Amino acid sequence: MAIETKNLQVKYGDKLILKNVNFKVDRGEIVTIIGPNGSGKSTLIKALSRFIKAYSGKIYLNGRDIYTIPTKEIAREMAILPQVKHVSADITVENLVSYGRYPHLKFGKRLDKNHKEIITWAIEKTGLSKLKNRYIGTLSGGERQRAWIAMALAQKPNILILDEPTTYLDISYQLEVLELVKELNESLKITVIMVLHDLNQAARYSDKIYVLKSGESCQYGRPDRILEKKLLKDVFRIDAHIYEDKVNNCPYFIPHKII
Repeated sequence: MAIETKNLQVKYGDKLILKNVNFKVDRGEIVTIIGPNGSGKSTLIKALSRFIKAYSGKIYLNGRDIYTIPTKEIAREMAILPQVKHVSADITVENLVSYGRYPHLKFGKRLDKNHKEIITWAIEKTGLSKLKNRYIGTLSGGERQRAWIAMALAQKPNILILDEPTTYLDISYQLEVLELVKELNESLKITVIMVLHDLNQAARYSDKIYVLKSGESCQYGRPDRILEKKLLKDVFRIDAHIYEDKVNNCPYFIPHKII
């Protein structure tokens, strides 16, 4: 087991956002969290990342209570890309990617040859070699997102957490990013947890899908068991036709009407 929660509850002020959520991800899986706006998807990601503290319940990383693990150790195990990312526009791709090595640096030490080799590897793995000296502010949306993923990859994590990695991207860049995530999962056996809004993309790129509704666990399982007419009606208020994508071996749906 890579990550697991048991009866997780998270509050913002007096408002309970996550209610007794039981969530688990096995090593090497791609698990996508879906749900309507306000269902608690990003809150769950932030709790797993320790960006916000649980009100009650447990979060386990590799079987250990996540709150007992030193921050640097977590950073070496898990890389997180939040939905909103801030960095100066005049930083180069190579410099951004180098930040991924900081969790591995001892106090007062600088990047050595080994660190620089890993940075080069991460840049090559994400197809950014020709762009490594470009400023982040000059990149396209897809290129910029790949640079952030390269930074996360430079951490050499076993788990990659992505909060809406395709937001604000054109469809071609969305597919580019998701294909990259899938390739990293398959070639490096990295466990991936991500939030997506597009249910068809979730079905195509996930081993398992976890559904949240009003802060509560709703459904969890393979895409062909999740993308069903009843769930689309109950959770997303959509009446839809569901088909089989024989090329990608997954279901997909076409909305018919809002219920």
